[in-house]
Amino acid sequence: MESEAAEWGPEGAAQLDLLKTLGDNTRYAIYLELARSSRPQTTADIAESLNLHPNTVRPHLERMRDVGLLDVHVGGRGDVGRPQHRYSIAAKAPALGLEPPTMPVLARMVLAMAHRLRASAADAETVGRDEGAVRAAPYQRAPSTLEALVADLDRLGFDPVVTEDPGDDAAAVVAFANCPFQELAAEHPELVCGLHRGLVAGFVAEMGDADVREFCTLTSRTPCRMTVSSR
Repeated sequence: MESEAAEWGPEGAAQLDLLKTLGDNTRYAIYLELARSSRPQTTADIAESLNLHPNTVRPHLERMRDVGLLDVHVGGRGDVGRPQHRYSIAAKAPALGLEPPTMPVLARMVLAMAHRLRASAADAETVGRDEGAVRAAPYQRAPSTLEALVADLDRLGFDPVVTEDPGDDAAAVVAFANCPFQELAAEHPELVCGLHRGLVAGFVAEMGDADVREFCTLTSRTPCRMTVSSR
């Protein structure tokens, strides 16, 4: 008798392998955690969310990546200087009814439409400024604009890393170890980076006690970074 995989054919065999992979309770929980996340997550992030040890989570992530369920993004620095691996649901993962909402699809379509309508970086920055002002509202009681901004950018998935500006005691350099919009930014850098720049500028302006002195996008350096100075 032929095996189940042979009956299914090559595509069916791959699908069967995928379903068997998700038959494990831990892998299923990891898949749900990533499907519900708005940004790629590190092994440590997933382990903390599921109350598991990272060493328990790591082989499951590797298995899920091997069968095509997950994509891995390498960037930034983790413990002892090692590059961080961030995992997300693979763009070509078969539909299982568990995937994240269609917001990424909508974002791609909106950006394509904006590009088709010849929207400029200045247009994108204006939209970003409005959103940044709205996002700043809950942080009005924060100890400083820098802390509030870093907290919000971290919440959005940029993994901001703050260092002192050697030339100005009142300024700080904020580098972005991760770009949650990296795929879209590569396709439409003028629009996506314009939105990000406006988001930061609108946030800082709404807080009212700091200025964005420099904002370098992926077109000028990697990782992107900015300099924020207090007044």
